[in-house]
This record gives sequence, C-alpha cells and structure tokens, in this order.
Amino acid sequence: MKSYVLDSYAVLTYFQNEKGADQVEEMLRGAVEGKITLFLSTVNLGEVVYITQRKVGEEGRRKLLSALDLLPLTVIDADRALALLAAGIKAKHAISYADCFALALALQSRGAVITGDPEFKKAEKIAPIIWLPEKPKQKP
Repeated sequence: MKSYVLDSYAVLTYFQNEKGADQVEEMLRGAVEGKITLFLSTVNLGEVVYITQRKVGEEGRRKLLSALDLLPLTVIDADRALALLAAGIKAKHAISYADCFALALALQSRGAVITGDPEFKKAEKIAPIIWLPEKPKQKP
C-alpha cells in the first residue's frame, strides 16, 4: 500500500478550503477506502495547531483538533529515530526543521510528502513530493 505524509501546508489547505483542498480530500478518500496510508508527524501537527490558534484563537484550535481526530490519518510521534533522521536532513539542507520531519517521515515510511510549500523545492531529491498549488504571495 502506498504511503503519503501530509505536511502542515496540506492540512491547512484542506481545512481552509484553499486551492488544492480537493487533492487533499481525494487522498483522504483513498485512505478511507484503504487504498493508501496517510501520515502526519506530531511536529507538523503542532505547526498546524499553532498557526490555527494564532488565526482563530483557542476555540478554533479545539475545533481543528476535533476535526483532525476524525480524519483517516496516523499521527506519528517524533521518536529518537525520526528526530535523528530529521536532524540529518536539516544539517545538509536549508529547510525548516518542521519540514525536515515531514521529509524524514516520508523516508521512514517509504512514501511521498504532500505539500505546496515552495521550500520543499530544495528537498525534491530527498523524498518524493506530491505538489499542491502554491498560495499566491501576499503583498507586504
């Protein structure tokens, strides 16, 4: 069975119903049907939670966590092996540490990362990437 790792970008795209949400929904359907396995690292989960809380407060955070619990994905704790794999990626590549956890989990699960985060362009040789549409850049 194929494995995929949702990056925080993919989770937020889905919950905010942004361009690419339909692609994430299709992956979720595939997981419900037992065709694929979806993973999310606890580090990326934390990233989704703090971004949501900043935007919509504590109540929004609670709603998000309740909705996440209903999704057909497996949340993987950042154990020693995953942390060391992520650290090795971070030591060699100029990408955020949280993104390194998504990549490390993809390597560990022999899967692909689902994201639209342009930072992952620096990581295309590390693990396969399934690209969602990029969000338009916001003007300063």
